[in-house]
Amino acid sequence: MEQSAYIRGVIWVIFVAVISAMNDALVKAVGTRLSAVEVAFFRFFFSMVTLIPFLWAQGRGSFVTKHWKVHGARSILLLLAIAPWCYGVIRLPLTLVTTLSFTTPFFVLVFASLFLKERVGIHRACATLCGFIGIIVSAQPTASGFNLTVLALLLSACMFASLDILNKKLMIKSEGILQMLFFSALGTTVLSAPFALVDFQIPTPTELFFLFLLGAGANLILICLLKAFSGTELSALQPFRYIELFISGLFGWVFFQEIPTAATLWGAAFIVPATFYIVCYETWRMRQNAALGV
Repeated sequence: MEQSAYIRGVIWVIFVAVISAMNDALVKAVGTRLSAVEVAFFRFFFSMVTLIPFLWAQGRGSFVTKHWKVHGARSILLLLAIAPWCYGVIRLPLTLVTTLSFTTPFFVLVFASLFLKERVGIHRACATLCGFIGIIVSAQPTASGFNLTVLALLLSACMFASLDILNKKLMIKSEGILQMLFFSALGTTVLSAPFALVDFQIPTPTELFFLFLLGAGANLILICLLKAFSGTELSALQPFRYIELFISGLFGWVFFQEIPTAATLWGAAFIVPATFYIVCYETWRMRQNAALGV
């Protein structure tokens, strides 16, 4: 039974890797003509729209919430995360984008130490330091400064980390995951609309189809992750999440004629093992705490 649960978890995680890489490729494809903010707007709009039939099946009460402040805060952070992410994806190679996407756990540890007063410890500190070395290597800083597009992706990773911290502090147990996704997407759609109108381009039918896939894919990623981790530990499945790096490289090569640079590969050589170590260490720590009844 445990082996079959593990195999199912691996399959779900591979789905996550494929969908994540596909979403980045879709952002890059539509971003050749549409602005990053407009792409973010449609991403959340179609994410919201594709959830409506599932919420409708649960009843009209699913469209009511008492937690507008929490959803509003999540929506602001999501907009601040997705808009620079789309900007970076449009302008950087997909392999570099995927490599930098693995840095979010480092910022989570930093913010948890600052805002949740969690003890970092030597294990977390060393892994985080290794990860930030990988960031510097990937970004290829020069005497003239840091790559501003890379900074946009790092800002996005910071916002995603802040979102994780907010979720820990303001977990809403009375609402399901679909409601959380819907109201956050609704709020972010409303917040991003004025910015999207500044340089709005009417999407072509093909672009609309790609944007629809992008919004639906965003929901699918979380659903697949929940399915994957429902019966198997995170650390056991984490190695398979790095498959996304190879899929992104394949998509970048096939669709955009991109070839990973040596700096990106060296950066990944620091970032990937560091994130894997953090996941394994956190899993071990939770087991220890559970055994001690903490």
